[in-house]
Amino acid sequence: MVESQTWTARRMSNPRLDADHEVLDIPVTPTVDDRNSFYTVGSYLSPNLLTALIIASWFMSNIGVLLLNKYLLSFYGYRYPIFLTMLHMIACASYSYVAINFLEIVPRQHILSRKQFLKIFALSLIFCFSVVCGNTSLRYIPVSFNQAIGATTPFFTAIFAFLITCKKESAEVYFALLPVVFGIVLASNSEPLFNLFGFLVCIGSTAGRALKSVVQGILLTSEAEKLHSMNLLLYMAPMAAVILLPLTLYIEGNVARVTLEKARSDYFIVFLLLGNATVAYLVNLTNFLVTKHTSALTLQVLGNAKAALAAFVSVMIFRNPVTVMGMTGFAVTVMGVVLYSEAKKRSKAQLAAQ
Repeated sequence: MVESQTWTARRMSNPRLDADHEVLDIPVTPTVDDRNSFYTVGSYLSPNLLTALIIASWFMSNIGVLLLNKYLLSFYGYRYPIFLTMLHMIACASYSYVAINFLEIVPRQHILSRKQFLKIFALSLIFCFSVVCGNTSLRYIPVSFNQAIGATTPFFTAIFAFLITCKKESAEVYFALLPVVFGIVLASNSEPLFNLFGFLVCIGSTAGRALKSVVQGILLTSEAEKLHSMNLLLYMAPMAAVILLPLTLYIEGNVARVTLEKARSDYFIVFLLLGNATVAYLVNLTNFLVTKHTSALTLQVLGNAKAALAAFVSVMIFRNPVTVMGMTGFAVTVMGVVLYSEAKKRSKAQLAAQ
């Protein structure tokens, strides 16, 4: 246990403000030993090639889960976002167990107390709310608009950090948030497929993601309680599945019957659901690997590029109409996120120099 906690203390750094609705957000900064001790297959590849493959996998899994969710919920007619999220959580729990206990991707950490268990359970509640809202929004709004709204996560994070922890940022940081908000206003006013309910639940998903980031920083602050992102996923995913089970039975009561009927007439639904759940886990795994082989800052930059690429691919595949003003609003929002990241970095550097 001491070894595991020491490893955690060495690996854990500051929480990342993530814009991906399927990803847990505890980045890690790798050491040279960590880089060299990962997959054995990595020793047969050059470091640059291995990093490029990992980044490509991260892009494909993140964009893939968005497109698969959109296809299932909006085009295929499988209108059960809560059940779909529960499948994601079951897959994440199962794959995490194999990855940690058998593949030994990261050392296994254990829940040390009832208090820590309750903290993780509280995070699971917020996580469920965020992911269900994110998946539900894809029934009503295009992926491109979903990604534009998701890019406003830093805005909500700053609000919750101020309301909950009374943490104030510099004027430069708050000023950088203005284009984030202005861009989403432009995108919303010019979105041809704007749906108020879809917009509101996507805002709820984004706010939930930001709230989880802030609450996580409060609840798991001591070195003894910090969990690596892969271990946190191992414990949060089954808790989330248990939370979602009564909800899907109450709200989507006929989902089991409908799924079985669809499976009898169309085996493709089975591959869709299994593939979708697997890719949902790969989002979390590749998120960890990218941070491990690059840095949390690189992941933030890639996140902005991913949002733009996901929007472009979605338009090409689903042919949802876009306007010049909507594209401009999206670009302004992404620019605001970049400015916010730079302002935060300068603010931290100034505090460290004092």
